[in-house]
Amino acid sequence: MRYMLTYDLYETARNTNQWMGASALSLASYPITGLVPNPFFQVMAAWGEVTERSFARMVAKPDWNITSVVAEDGRDHVVSVEIDIKRAFGDLIRFEVAGRPDKKRRILLVAPMSGHYATLLRSTVASLLPDADIWVTDWHNARDIPVSEGKFDIEDYTLYLMDFMRFLGPDTHVIAVCQPAPLALAATAYLAELEPDAQPRSLTLIGGPIDPDASPTDVTDFGRRVTMGQLEHLALQRVGFKYPGAGRMVYPGLAQLTSFMSMNAERHGQAFYDQILRVAKGEASDHDKHNRFYDEYLAVMDMTAEFYLSTVERIFKEREIARNAFIVDGHKVDMSKITSVAVKTVEGEKDDISAPGQCLAALELLTGLPPEKKAAHVEPGAGHYGIFAGKSWRNNIRPLVLEFIDANSGSRRARRRAPVA
Repeated sequence: MRYMLTYDLYETARNTNQWMGASALSLASYPITGLVPNPFFQVMAAWGEVTERSFARMVAKPDWNITSVVAEDGRDHVVSVEIDIKRAFGDLIRFEVAGRPDKKRRILLVAPMSGHYATLLRSTVASLLPDADIWVTDWHNARDIPVSEGKFDIEDYTLYLMDFMRFLGPDTHVIAVCQPAPLALAATAYLAELEPDAQPRSLTLIGGPIDPDASPTDVTDFGRRVTMGQLEHLALQRVGFKYPGAGRMVYPGLAQLTSFMSMNAERHGQAFYDQILRVAKGEASDHDKHNRFYDEYLAVMDMTAEFYLSTVERIFKEREIARNAFIVDGHKVDMSKITSVAVKTVEGEKDDISAPGQCLAALELLTGLPPEKKAAHVEPGAGHYGIFAGKSWRNNIRPLVLEFIDANSGSRRARRRAPVA
C-alpha cells in the first residue's frame, strides 16, 4: 500500500500545480487587471499559462502530427498511422502514405522505452518518411496495462523485437535509437542463429549502451553506485486506482522526469524563465521552439518495474551484452552468429548519456561479421538528442545512414504477412 500512496502523491502534486497554473492564468486575465499600470498581472498570467501547459503535458500522450509527405510526383500524400501488430505492452505501427507506391527502403525504427513515448522520434520519422516505408515500435504506458497481462522485462522486449522483424521480413533495415540498441543487437543475433531467413538486411545502432563501461557517464556511474535493493526501495511505486494498471509495480514517468531534469536543472530553469517573459511580452506562440521541445520532453510514461530493474542489473551492472552472456527465454544469445547483417554504430562526440565508445563496442562483439559489413561514425559536436534529431541528424547522420542502407540492400523484396493479433 505504501508504494501506491507514493504514486498517488506524485499525481496529486502534478494535479495541484496544473490547477495553480490554470487559476493564476484565469485570475490574472480578468479585464479589470488592465487598469493596473504594472506588469505584475501580465507576468502572473504568463506564469500560469506556462505552468498549466507544462504539468498538463506530463499525462498526455503526444500525437505524431505527421499528416502528409511529398512524394516523387511533387504532390502531398496523406499519412495515416496503422497498427500492423497489436500487443499488450507495445504495438508495431506503420506510417501509411496514401497513393504512394512501396519504397525500396523498408525501415524499422526501434524506439526507446526509457521514460518517453515513441513520438520522441517524430522528427526522425518525418525526415526518413519521404525516402522509405517506416515502421516504429510504439511502447505502451505501463500504468494503462492491467496486471493480468503479466510481466515485461528486457527478455520480453527482445522477443517482441524478434516478432516484429519476422513480420517485416528479411528486406528490412533496423535502426535502434539509444536504450534498445543492445536488445536490438541481441534480437538480431538470436534470429541469426535460429531463423537466419528472418534476419534484417542491416542494423544501425544509434547512441546505445552496448558496453556502459567503455566510456562511463553519470548515468552509468549511477547504476554502479546504487544497489538493486536501494533501487527497488526508492524508485519503484505501485500504480494507483485511477488507472487500468492499478496495482502494477512501475518506475513512474514523473519520477523519471524529475531525474532527467535534475541532471540539467539550471538550463531547464532558465528555459522556463525565458518562456514566461516571452509569453508576458506577447512574443510566444503555441508551437514555438520552447513548446515544441517541452511538449514532448515533459510527456512521460511509466516503465514496468521488471523492465527497469532488469535493464539496470543485466545491461549496466552485469554487462551481459558487453560480455556476450545475454540469455533470452533460457537460450544464450551469441553475437558471433551475426555473419551477414551489416552493422553500423552512430555516436555523438558530446553525448553525456551514452558516451562515445559505448555503442562502438558492438562491433568488437561481432567476431563472425566481415570487416566490410561493419561501419562506425562519431558526429562532431553532437549531444545525445542531436544524433537522431535536429541539424546534426538531418544534415550529416541521416544521409550516411541511408547510404549505408542502400549499400546493404538486396534485390529480394519481403513478402508482407498478415497482421498478428
